[in-house]
Amino acid sequence: MRLLPVLLLFLLSSLTALAAKLEVSAPDDRPAYRLFTADGKPVSFEKMTKELATADVVFFGEQHNDPLAHWLELQVAKELAQRKAGQLVLGLEMFERDVQPLVEQYNTGELDDKAFEEQSRPWPNYSTDYKPLLQLARQQKLRVVGTNVPRRYAQQVARQGVASLDALPTEEKAWLAPLPLVVDYTLPGYQQMAKMFGGSAAHGTAGPGLQQMIAAQALKDATMAHFIRQSRQPGQLLLHINGSFHSDNHDGIVHYLRQAEPQLRIRTISTVTQEQLQKLDKENLKKADYVLVVPADMTKTY
Repeated sequence: MRLLPVLLLFLLSSLTALAAKLEVSAPDDRPAYRLFTADGKPVSFEKMTKELATADVVFFGEQHNDPLAHWLELQVAKELAQRKAGQLVLGLEMFERDVQPLVEQYNTGELDDKAFEEQSRPWPNYSTDYKPLLQLARQQKLRVVGTNVPRRYAQQVARQGVASLDALPTEEKAWLAPLPLVVDYTLPGYQQMAKMFGGSAAHGTAGPGLQQMIAAQALKDATMAHFIRQSRQPGQLLLHINGSFHSDNHDGIVHYLRQAEPQLRIRTISTVTQEQLQKLDKENLKKADYVLVVPADMTKTY
């Protein structure tokens, strides 16, 4: 009779272990996203954000119409706000330098939602995709910085070339990266732009029109890098939200930032879509320090 309790205990332990094993080995049911390192190794959100918190600047490269990326940006911002209490700055491509006073007034509560949205030229998907970040910043008292060049100057460069910026009034030049703007047409991202339009900027076959388009992109990258540097104090972490193309392959904004401050600890996240989420597709390896993979058939915001 004494053996019966022992046998029952053994049987219960075995069943518990088996259930745990089955639970661990069961396949995920339609995962919404996956995170990978640059080498394609799965990584947890907690491990990623712990490492991001050691950086000076973090670039979260998004697809502008991807709701999952926008949601995860908010989660990253919340986590980094805790890990870097009082030392987190939020930078946004989505707001241009000439509306920075409005961004600051909204952040401090001087402007209400209606006035801010009427005057600051927010993107069409602002209310669903970026407003939660600004609301978090107000709640957590995080500084918010619009880093992008006013669009009219990028359009001017695309039409007339970089030299046309020299004639701008001094007060308007304050919204741009310092001039003269140096464009390295051999950067992989800019070469990719050239190929999209059937040219090769690096080998002089792009033509002046295409080179001006690339220079307009470079003006955005250089301006964002400039105001990231200007807005971040020693010891602070600046989380910058931008389109993936601006920071993929440590290119674009990262290139200009490293030129100015090579010692900065920079980490990047890129958002990609894949048909499957089990492993990182070959073309997405090394794209960023961390890669956010979302399903190719995920609903888009526009």
